[in-house]
Amino acid sequence: MLEFFGRFHPVFVHLPIGILLLACFCIFLSFMKRFKPLKPAIPLMLILGTISAVASCITGYVLAGSGEYSGDLINVHQWMGISVAVVSLTLMALYTRITSNILMGSISGVLVALISITGHLGGSLTHGADYLSDPLSKNTETNGKAIPNIPNIQDAFVYENAIQPLLKNRCYSCHGNEKQKGNLRLDQKEYILKGGKGGKTLIIGNAEDSELIKRIMLPINDEDHMAPKEKPQLTQNEVALLKWWIDNGADFSKKFKDIQQSKEIKTVLSSLENGQDESQKTKKADIPTEEVSAVKIDVLKKLTEAGAAISPVAQNTNYLTANFINVKTFNKAVLSLLRSIDKQLLWLKMDNDQVSDQTLEAIKNCKNLTRLSLNRSKVTDAGLSDLKDLSNLESLSLVGTQVTKNGIIQLKMLQKLRSVYLYQTAISKNDIAYLVSQFPKLVIDTGNYRIPQLAQDTTIFKAP
Repeated sequence: MLEFFGRFHPVFVHLPIGILLLACFCIFLSFMKRFKPLKPAIPLMLILGTISAVASCITGYVLAGSGEYSGDLINVHQWMGISVAVVSLTLMALYTRITSNILMGSISGVLVALISITGHLGGSLTHGADYLSDPLSKNTETNGKAIPNIPNIQDAFVYENAIQPLLKNRCYSCHGNEKQKGNLRLDQKEYILKGGKGGKTLIIGNAEDSELIKRIMLPINDEDHMAPKEKPQLTQNEVALLKWWIDNGADFSKKFKDIQQSKEIKTVLSSLENGQDESQKTKKADIPTEEVSAVKIDVLKKLTEAGAAISPVAQNTNYLTANFINVKTFNKAVLSLLRSIDKQLLWLKMDNDQVSDQTLEAIKNCKNLTRLSLNRSKVTDAGLSDLKDLSNLESLSLVGTQVTKNGIIQLKMLQKLRSVYLYQTAISKNDIAYLVSQFPKLVIDTGNYRIPQLAQDTTIFKAP
């Protein structure tokens, strides 16, 4: 119950800041003859300001005891808050007795300084110790990114040079040295491995089941989503980096070159090395200018429970990217949920052998859809007919399906379609030639690449 009252601290704390500052401002003005009529109102301001300052101290003390805060910053903030209450109480008691403008002005000046410092310390507790100075310290090298550029990335340390800066810039304000929501700290190895109230933060070798990744992947409107929706969100590359680090042992001392790297993660590392996050550039270009309403949280939760991974395509937008690769069955309930987010869906990945022509009927009204992946699904030519009205579709991947050229021809009316992936389909080489003649602006990717080996690709070491 006490913790409940402590939660009112952010409400009370703004009252002394506003009322006492106004009282001090009026005191300074009352020194001038034309503003002397303000004097009768000042005692009331001081009384209200002092009461709210005392209330702020009490609720702040209770909140500090909740276990979410620790360290020197909370102690300094606490004593500065008490000082504000004491000085405001002194000023209230002595206001009608002090005749010296110099003494009155000095006490008021001290009170203004204390309020300013206490407020700054409170903001630092809420938003991070470097919240005020952070914009001034950002330079062209970091450009405000969570992870600074890493030259010679393969020789850099994964945790020290990438994971730790990411956690510092996205997580420390709530889970650092001074503040620990849910008793979770992410600023040191032992605390990361220990976890918090919700249990283990990491399951080493299993990113998908790790609480850290689960919270990041929750819908942005979910109260358990990390980071909170009002704060900068992790990019797709940053999430991929975290998953890769956890899946490969979450080691705190290895270099990048010492950990196995897939083709996808090499792309992410390349962006860290040269500072060009191509995925983010593409996102901005792909997002429609006309915004849509947000999907209801209960709908997103039900989709997540069904196995779908849903997330915003970028910050500050309601457009979504959805991955149904882990959905076990596409029953009526799942298809109904899919239909309910047709306006928000921008990118859709359905590489799942449970996806059939009936599934495609559920997305035929996804008018904003620009990317669709149906790899290894049971989709046929009949199902592709439901895609004819997806006027904004730009990319379609049908790898490993049984579609034929007749199914692709049905998509001829899609003016924005720019790329189709047809590796391991029922489409022959002669069919490809026909499709190229029918779709002169379409890039048709048939896969099965063979890359010639260059002499410099292989290094031979000989004994001296």
